[in-house]
Amino acid sequence: MAAAVACVIAAFQASFGVRPIGFSGILIYALIATLALNFLLSRIREMEALSMTDSLTDLPNRRALHADIAELREKGEELALALIDLDGFKAVNDHHGHQLGDALLKSCAQTLREVCGEEGRFYRLGGDEFAVLVSGKLAGTILEAICRRYIERFTVPQKIENRSLVVGVSAGLASFPARSRADSTEMLRRADIAMYASKTGGRMRCTWFHKDFDRERESARNLEARLRLALEAGELELFYQPLVDARSTEIVAVEALLRWPQADGSSIGPAEFIPIAEETGLIEIIGDWVLERACTDALHWDGIKLSVNVSAAQLRDPDFPVRLGHILEETRFPPERLELEITETYLVGDSAVASRSLDLIRRFGVGVALDDFGTGYASIGVLRKFRFEKLKIDRSLMVEAVNDEGSRTMMASSIAVARALKMDVTAEGVETDQQAQMVRSAGCDQIQGWLYFKAVPATEIEQVLRGGTPAISKEAS
Repeated sequence: MAAAVACVIAAFQASFGVRPIGFSGILIYALIATLALNFLLSRIREMEALSMTDSLTDLPNRRALHADIAELREKGEELALALIDLDGFKAVNDHHGHQLGDALLKSCAQTLREVCGEEGRFYRLGGDEFAVLVSGKLAGTILEAICRRYIERFTVPQKIENRSLVVGVSAGLASFPARSRADSTEMLRRADIAMYASKTGGRMRCTWFHKDFDRERESARNLEARLRLALEAGELELFYQPLVDARSTEIVAVEALLRWPQADGSSIGPAEFIPIAEETGLIEIIGDWVLERACTDALHWDGIKLSVNVSAAQLRDPDFPVRLGHILEETRFPPERLELEITETYLVGDSAVASRSLDLIRRFGVGVALDDFGTGYASIGVLRKFRFEKLKIDRSLMVEAVNDEGSRTMMASSIAVARALKMDVTAEGVETDQQAQMVRSAGCDQIQGWLYFKAVPATEIEQVLRGGTPAISKEAS
């Protein structure tokens, strides 16, 4: 080998007129070349490692995940993949800045290292999205256990730089048998669809991919396309349902209810298309249209308050209070007659952010009501903290209270606390005289439901307001 190297060097020297060197010189050249090659290879390996690593959290990145999946698939191992997304992270970035958001991501990455241990490989894919990959027998069982442990860590506020941040976790899981033909892109797609199902199903949960999800996803895409066309064609409508005084049964307010009528006479309710609007960004257009139309319709309904539902996505938009102010100015609607209804899900997040947003809205003179109380997260402590102008008791709690003493006691105590905090209280979905009598006895100020009035278009509500004509048919509100 040395002789061969010497021959090559001698030929090189002869060709270019370089003075011959001895064998020791050849060894020195060879040593230098070897060191240079080793250095170059080392730098290449370092650059390759950097290209496989997330710079913020030091976790392996998306490229590393694709490489690991390809390697394990070649070995024919059973695989299970989870995509994990933080709920409420955007609000942290928007209201506290990216520095605190980055600190939160680093903390989440460390938590993921701890819960995975040696059982799974973990990655940061970008933004607030992480992944966990498990291989071998019982991969699915192990992966679900990891995800549940991770979710459990987020049931308490995260302490980040002397702040207490409430963020949630949604996970989508997909499993693949040994020798599966699914590549890494398909695996990520299935896990992503399952994660979306976790988010739409209530968040703070893990959901396994099912083949039906593909059909549901396609249906959602079709609904989105139809919704865009409906917005362009002006097909959405507003109905209004009166609220009556619990004692006099006189109409004191109306709630604007969004409807999407169909050609066959049916109607698609907001519970079906609003989540899609929130996901696709259409909620801003729809929400602003609802506010403007409702304020325009109700402008001349003297003495009648107007309630409008506002989604969590609208309230988390920092520009929403500005647009609200413009709408009030353009329609000349008295702000003291407007009441925005928010659901309990809006309160699941940074309470400081929620307080600031609600304070901005109240500065216009607009009231804020907590809708659907009794169905989820809100508690007596929440009522004391946010001091809503109105509390709306959900129909489900009222129905349970009719036949269950415990539910009745809980409803009565909630109403008593709200009244003590100078909040008005409305009972929703009242359908029978028995229910009406019960909520009156419990201290409700207003009653809403089919027992008194159904929801009708703006063209009919004026007649109802003049004559107080009760509903005859019981349509869904």
